[in-house]
Amino acid sequence: MYPWERVNPKQDSTLRIIHEAVRRGHDVAITHPQNLTIRDSVTLSLCKTVVKKDRISARASYFYKVAEFETEMRQLSEFDVIFMRDNPPMDGLVLNFLDSIKDDVFIINAIDGLREANNKIYTAAYYDPDRSFIPATHVSKNIDYLIRIIEESDQDKMIMKPLDGFGGSGVIVIEKSAMTNIRSLLDFYINRDKNTSNYVILQEYVEGAENGDVRILMLHGKPIGALRRVPAKGDARSNISAGGRVEKYKLTKEDKELCKQIGEKLVRDGIYYAGLDVIGGKLIEVNVMSPGTITDINKLNKVRLQEKIISYLEKVVRERKKFEEDFRPELM
Repeated sequence: MYPWERVNPKQDSTLRIIHEAVRRGHDVAITHPQNLTIRDSVTLSLCKTVVKKDRISARASYFYKVAEFETEMRQLSEFDVIFMRDNPPMDGLVLNFLDSIKDDVFIINAIDGLREANNKIYTAAYYDPDRSFIPATHVSKNIDYLIRIIEESDQDKMIMKPLDGFGGSGVIVIEKSAMTNIRSLLDFYINRDKNTSNYVILQEYVEGAENGDVRILMLHGKPIGALRRVPAKGDARSNISAGGRVEKYKLTKEDKELCKQIGEKLVRDGIYYAGLDVIGGKLIEVNVMSPGTITDINKLNKVRLQEKIISYLEKVVRERKKFEEDFRPELM
């Protein structure tokens, strides 16, 4: 996960997942990408293991305040589950480390799934010729091509964002009436790093985007909770981290059909836990690294989504162990 010190105890979704696992008596440890190592062909990481106590506070924010850890190098294959909760962009080397244990540990989300889906190309490349669920999306770093896309669009405005952004960073609305500034803007986005160029996304502007989006949390291909995010006045971004506010939301028939269509693909690709961002019945983005909003959905609906998540992981581990026992060769 991201550093423990950066956790916002009142809001953080990862903290709710950790807290629930600790409450159930599980052995829980946290680590960070820079702590991974291999020694004698064994994948290890310097972990902070939560010290078990007789009493655990029912409040995650208080648990965060008093949590104690023991720091030790641990073999990653000894765990039943590894939950990936680092912020994008994904460091590909992290996945290379975890390749060595992916057959021994249930990793959520699966390594191959994260490789495919950890950036916005995953949504853009979803096959939807009728554009029933996915708005017209273009990914490129060719400035002339992108300008031509804008000029040929039958819309007056489009959404532009960096491929590697998260939390609403860099998301802007561009308008044809400001074409004289577009080349300079694209140059800034694409060539902002001195040593490399960056991809950007141009996306069809979906009507109603100014009123915010819907975040749907998916667990094993099915929705477990949702909310509406409304942007702050004068801002095109509805992300909570960018100042947006949240409202209670009930999934429509169209939302449920979208979840069914997308959910089946997510599970096939090993994406067992994800956040869908939806506007006007169109899928804008799939978040597979560390989707948040658990705390807000809980408050709005008087639920505890972290209980569903940990129960799901417990079920997966039981089934994996039963499978191993049933098919383990008998000792001669």
